[in-house]
Amino acid sequence: MSEIALNPSTAQEEEVILKIEHLTKHFGKKKALDDVSIEVKQGQVYGLVGENGAGKTTLIQHILGTYVPETGTVRVFGLDPVLYPQQVLGKVGYLSETRDLPKWMRVYQLINYTSAFYPDWDMDYAKKLMEEFELPYNLRVRSLSRGELAKLGLLLAIAHKPDLLLLDEPSSGLDPVARLDILSAVVRGVAEEGRTVLFSSHLLDEVERISDYVCMVHKGKVVFSASLEEIRSRFTLVIARWEKFPDSLPKEEKVVQVVNLGRESRILLSCPESEAVERVKVQKGSIVKVMAPELQDIFVGYVKKSKEEGGDNDTA
Repeated sequence: MSEIALNPSTAQEEEVILKIEHLTKHFGKKKALDDVSIEVKQGQVYGLVGENGAGKTTLIQHILGTYVPETGTVRVFGLDPVLYPQQVLGKVGYLSETRDLPKWMRVYQLINYTSAFYPDWDMDYAKKLMEEFELPYNLRVRSLSRGELAKLGLLLAIAHKPDLLLLDEPSSGLDPVARLDILSAVVRGVAEEGRTVLFSSHLLDEVERISDYVCMVHKGKVVFSASLEEIRSRFTLVIARWEKFPDSLPKEEKVVQVVNLGRESRILLSCPESEAVERVKVQKGSIVKVMAPELQDIFVGYVKKSKEEGGDNDTA
């Protein structure tokens, strides 16, 4: 499935914090990233969405300099993170999906230990977050709940006020209260101060809630990368009724997904409303309702269409 061409944002030009061009990565015969290009500007909250195994974590690891690109380039603050790890990582905060924290340390010990690596560490801010997150000061990491581990990991990632915050599935496995605490801290403590956030998630509701820009990765490829407003303007959801359903409809170029509901169909098209309505009418459909789709509709539609067209490739 080819990438959808979206118009560049009309927002004023901001400093480019992260630029990835034509990045490719294999693990053995498995293609994890396939000619990926994205650009993230200062102050943006950039949501990276895709199925588990779509390539999101692999992309983040390239940003951190963990992997060397096979082809293409990665630049963070204009620097190659592989060649200049100290200059890059000193300005980056990172929360991993696995929450890899030393289990034997107590919470306060880990905070003090981590602070030594960052000259700009704000201990007052760290203490404020610890109180807000209700983290047990003297408890060992091994005794923390999954939600407490995520909150501690976020505290460690943002207490030095990073210019770029990378969050890999920050809400994975958390209850709704813990999810809300983490998302609120990200928006209030980072984005509102003009810092930049890139986070991956398969939870589409939280991506829509806090993101300015969204990039969908599927089978290691970028399907689209644009503002939420622009993405929604480029897709249309049509409910139509038929005397006889046209078998050719699902194969139409702009049709992403068709869900049949008796004599009615729910059709997702990758075109503006006027064009979408005209395409359905050409198929002799009677329009019942036209609406802007949710991100969830677009994501599910593309995943299902891709599977119908040729099955899944192996990605990481």
